[in-house]
Amino acid sequence: MDIADAQRLAWENKLAKGFNTTDVAVEFGLLTAEVGEAFTAWLKQRDDLGEELADVFLYLTAIAQMRGIDLASEVAGKIEKNRRRVYARDERGVLHRVREGTAGEGDEGDEGERRAGTGRTDTPRVEGS
Repeated sequence: MDIADAQRLAWENKLAKGFNTTDVAVEFGLLTAEVGEAFTAWLKQRDDLGEELADVFLYLTAIAQMRGIDLASEVAGKIEKNRRRVYARDERGVLHRVREGTAGEGDEGDEGERRAGTGRTDTPRVEGS
């Protein structure tokens, strides 16, 4: 199943069940609760981690739908933006983003190193956000 199909089916389920479809703040609160449940499942090594992560995804799709956002397009665009970002390690070995890069350009380094980025030294930031 692709992201667009999941977003559509999740929304149809919300409508059919009479779930929240208008209050974005409530949906963010529920999303936060689901992230906590996923963390607990991971921490306790429970078998339902995948289901909890799916819940997180479904709440994200609901918020996107409420705001008229095509989540599939946004995810594709963000992945491309992250691919173009360029990183370098500082004197302590910490990976930092040094520039955004341009279309068609990307860091040719190790994929794991790109995922491990943290941003500037004064304000740590996880790459990909």
